[in-house]
Amino acid sequence: MAVPADLTTKDLSGKFTLNRSLSGDSANMLELQGVSWIKRKVINAASITIKVQHTRSEDGLETLVVEQGNADERDLNWTEKATNHPAFGHIVGKARRIKLEELDVPFLKEGWTSDTLENGVINWYVQSDPTKGDTVWITNQTWGIEEIDGVRRYVRHVKFTGPKGEDIESKMVYDYAGPL
Repeated sequence: MAVPADLTTKDLSGKFTLNRSLSGDSANMLELQGVSWIKRKVINAASITIKVQHTRSEDGLETLVVEQGNADERDLNWTEKATNHPAFGHIVGKARRIKLEELDVPFLKEGWTSDTLENGVINWYVQSDPTKGDTVWITNQTWGIEEIDGVRRYVRHVKFTGPKGEDIESKMVYDYAGPL
C-alpha cells in the first residue's frame, strides 16, 4: 500500500511491512554481521513489520523510535549511542537529517521523491562496537520516500561495509500498513 502524500521525512510515523519482492537480499549482510545461520533463516522467512514513531521536542530535537520486536530510539543529532541489539550484538549508532548534497555516497542519494529532496533524508549510521567484538562492520543508511512502479513507498538505502571490506548496496522497500 502506498504511503499517504502527507507522510514525508518530516514525519515518518506509521506502520510498515517489508516488501521482499521489491527489496534487495539481506542474507549476505546478515552473515557478515555475525548473525547465526538459524537467526538468518528466521529473519528471512518472517514477515517483518516495523512501527516508526517520529517526534519533535519543543526545542526542535527530532527523535525516531523504531520498533521491530525491540525498540531502538535515536535522536537526530548525530551523537553516538551504544546499545546491545538482540540480533547484531553490541553496536554504536548515530542519526541525523541531512540534505543529499552533503552525502558523498551516490547510492545513498538516488531515487528520492521531490519532497524527500526538499526535506532531506534521515541518515542512520551504525557499526559494530569495535571495543566489544572482533567482527567489524558498518551500515550507512538513508531513509525517505521513493516512487516505485508509480507508488510512494518508505525506502531505506543501505550501504554496507563488511569485516574484510565487502561492499554491498541494497534497498529495503516497505509497504505502508497504516498509522500508529
